[in-house]
Amino acid sequence: MPLTRRQFSRQSALTGAGVVLTGAVGTLATAPGALAAEDAADTAEQAGHGGHGSHAPGYGPLLSDPEKILALPAGFSYRIITHSGVTKLESGEFTPSNHDGTATFEGPRGVTLLVNNHELKGPRSGWKYPVPLSEGLVYDPAASGGCSVVEVHRSGEVAQWVGIAGTSTNCAGGRTPWGTWLTCEETEDLAGKNGMTKDHGYVFEVDPCDRRANRAPKPIKAFGRYAHEAVVIDPKRGHAFLTEDASGPNGLLFRWDPPHGFRHGRGQLRKLADDAGVLQATKCYDSGGRFVDDLSRATKIGTVYGVDWVDVPDRDGRTVSVRKQFADKDITRARKLEGMWWGDGGVYIVSSYAREESPVQHDGQVWFYDPKRRTLTLKVLLGVNPDPSKDGAFDGPDNITVSPYGGLVIAEDGEGVQHLFGATERGRTYPIARNELNIGTAVEPEYSEFTGVVFSPDGRTLYANIQTPGIMLAITGPWKRQ
Repeated sequence: MPLTRRQFSRQSALTGAGVVLTGAVGTLATAPGALAAEDAADTAEQAGHGGHGSHAPGYGPLLSDPEKILALPAGFSYRIITHSGVTKLESGEFTPSNHDGTATFEGPRGVTLLVNNHELKGPRSGWKYPVPLSEGLVYDPAASGGCSVVEVHRSGEVAQWVGIAGTSTNCAGGRTPWGTWLTCEETEDLAGKNGMTKDHGYVFEVDPCDRRANRAPKPIKAFGRYAHEAVVIDPKRGHAFLTEDASGPNGLLFRWDPPHGFRHGRGQLRKLADDAGVLQATKCYDSGGRFVDDLSRATKIGTVYGVDWVDVPDRDGRTVSVRKQFADKDITRARKLEGMWWGDGGVYIVSSYAREESPVQHDGQVWFYDPKRRTLTLKVLLGVNPDPSKDGAFDGPDNITVSPYGGLVIAEDGEGVQHLFGATERGRTYPIARNELNIGTAVEPEYSEFTGVVFSPDGRTLYANIQTPGIMLAITGPWKRQ
């Protein structure tokens, strides 16, 4: 049943301070330790201290790496797990490049399994290390992207193989409650465009534990065809939530409502009819019942929007892209809708930034969707970074994970210096790592984004990728509650 504007206004009025309690107004998180979501008392207490001091969250300052790869706090260390053009798959071919979204899975006898996206767009000739076309695992032989599966043993031994090949622009995705990976194509290329021989812009399922299940890849067309970024499955209700990273116009947040009687599980999604279930897009209202056209309108931490869901007219979008099928008054848009993660009974959702194409500019938002209340709450807000070349400020959040030590860990895809940073449950931010691998020049340094941030099943290791050239890292150290 849709949540009407009147119902949300009444609910907001009845709960009163309940809207505030989800996160009151704080200052913009434009520096490590800055307040992104503090209650009023702590905001006042920290004013004049810049969010630093004896109670500052995190692990202390980052120490430069003699190897010029990864700066970490004292007591932390890293290990390279895969490196494009250096390490090899079990087939003898080099690890593919452009690492992106990643998830971990518990394997047998203490093994950690990871599925790693490779964000490679267009024909294979454009890349030195595309995903190899492993027999039986290829969707479109013209496409360069896909996923690798990485097996990390307690002994330190690492094995790699192809999970899916012949897909395009595999950006983020999502881990399912039944232990598989959903990889998302961030493209709308149809057959005949950019050298492709099949239509792209779909979600595919990859099973890290059963290689046979990955044979003859089949897109999950019920989830729609658009520039997919990430996907999360609600383990209780069965809904799939999906983000779209697109502009002109800005992208949408989607929900897929499964057909009556459908039960999730290994191999079930590929059995769905192309038009199974209902694909819907968000339509938000503020506490006054007013329609919200774009999520960038929220400029205060703790902003709460009521959410209604509007059916998508044509989910395959072959003639008109899905996001262009709606008038601006019909749905709520957002720029750079990126990573998602299920936690705390709902979905954390990232909007990386907003610029001139949006009503209000910012350098990153993290929202929380509560499926029970049908509300979106702004949890983290990053102000526009005035000088991205300087270390200290965070901008452009992208991939995200919920930390077993509390709060969030976020991969930065911004301008200039790139970090992994944490955000506490109250929204205070702190650095975890800094990319020191310069892929530019001494005069004009350039640092690739971080991607695929995720903890191991036992919570002891934080995995993350440097997208270019494609390096998977395992970070260990004295993790503690934040």
